[in-house]
Amino acid sequence: MASPVPHHRHQASLESVIDPKAPPPLDPAQRAHAARVLYRIIEHFDALDNDDSGNRSRSRTYSRPRLVRYTYEYVLSDESRDLFLRAFFKAMALALDGHGLSGDRELDFEVLKPLFVDYADYLMDNFFLPLKASTRRTPQPSPAFHSAVLRAQGSEAPAFVGTPERLSSLRGTCLVRDRHRCVITRKFCAAEYTERFKKYGDEAHDDHGVLLSEVDQFATLEDQSREAALAILNMFDAGVAHLIQGVDIDRPRNALTLTHEMHQQFGAFEVYFSAVQGEYNTYRIESFLPPRLSATFGMPVVRTLFVTDARTIDPPSPRLLAVHRAIAHILHLSGAGDYIDAILRDMEDSIVRADGSSELGRMVSLGLGEWPTRAVY
Repeated sequence: MASPVPHHRHQASLESVIDPKAPPPLDPAQRAHAARVLYRIIEHFDALDNDDSGNRSRSRTYSRPRLVRYTYEYVLSDESRDLFLRAFFKAMALALDGHGLSGDRELDFEVLKPLFVDYADYLMDNFFLPLKASTRRTPQPSPAFHSAVLRAQGSEAPAFVGTPERLSSLRGTCLVRDRHRCVITRKFCAAEYTERFKKYGDEAHDDHGVLLSEVDQFATLEDQSREAALAILNMFDAGVAHLIQGVDIDRPRNALTLTHEMHQQFGAFEVYFSAVQGEYNTYRIESFLPPRLSATFGMPVVRTLFVTDARTIDPPSPRLLAVHRAIAHILHLSGAGDYIDAILRDMEDSIVRADGSSELGRMVSLGLGEWPTRAVY
C-alpha cells in the first residue's frame, strides 16, 4: 500500500537504478532446471549431514546444506534468485542450461562435495560470520557494517566512514521522527525526559502533548543506523545495496530508534520486523528469543512506525527491514547463528577447547580482521 502522502526527498532516489552489468534474467526453462538441480544437491548433502548429526555438538556446528537452502529461499525477488543460481552453478562448475547433464542422476556428488562445502563456507566466512561479529560489539553505528557488505560482494572499494557530526545529526533526526520512543517497546528517551523535566517539571509532555507521568517507562535510546542495512548482498534483493552507498548510509531510512536491549537483540538478528500487508509503515515485530523472554519485551507486537507531520524524514526502509528479516531466518533455521555465537564467545573468553571443537581458523581470521578492537567512528 503506497504512502498516503509522498515523502519529500533531498536527492533523487537510487532505489530504481538498474545495474547495467547485471546479466539478463533466466528464462523459465533455465530457472526450473537450475532450481531442481540446486534442491537435488542440497537434499543429498542434507541427508548425509543428518546421518552424522549424532556425532556433533548442536551449538558447535551448523548445517551447510540448510545455510545454502535458506539463503536461496529467503532472497526477496526473482532477479535475486537468478543471481544466486548463477553464482551457485558457477561455484559447482555446472552448466546453467543443463548442457552435459542428461538428468539429475548424472550429478557426481563426490566431485561436488568439496565445491559445495567451499561455497557454504564462502557464505559463512565472507558474509554471515563478519556480519554477526561486526554487530556484536558496536554501541553505535560503525563503518564495519558497510565494509562487511563490500567484502561479501568482493569489492575493493573503501568503506564509508561516517563522521561523529553526521552520526550525531542522524541520531537527532531519528529521535524526532520516532517521537523520542523506542519503536518496539515505546519507552521514552530518558535523556530527553530529563531535559524536559528540567524545563517544565511535572508539566513535561511527550511529543504528542501527553503528560509524562509516573506510569511512563524510560530508557536510554540508541540510534541503530546499520543493523537493517549493513550486510546486504544483491542476491537478497537486487539493487538494494544502492541504498547504503556513500553518504546514503547515514540516511534516516537506514535507522531505527531502539532501547539498548532491543539494539542488542536486533543486531544479533534475534528480533525482526515483518511488514503487515496492506498497512503502510506497519510491522509485526517478532523474535527467536525464548517465549518468556520475548514476552517481557512485549513481543510479538504490531507497530505502526511514526512519521513526521511534514513527512520530510523518511521512515525506515521496508526493503532493508525485509533483508534483515531474511538474514535472521537463515541464521536461525540453519543453526549458523548459534554456531557463530559460540565462536564469538570463545574469542571473548580467549578459549581454545581441549576437545578440538574451537574453530581456530575462523577465530584467527576474525582476529586478523581486528574485530575485537575495531574502532567505532
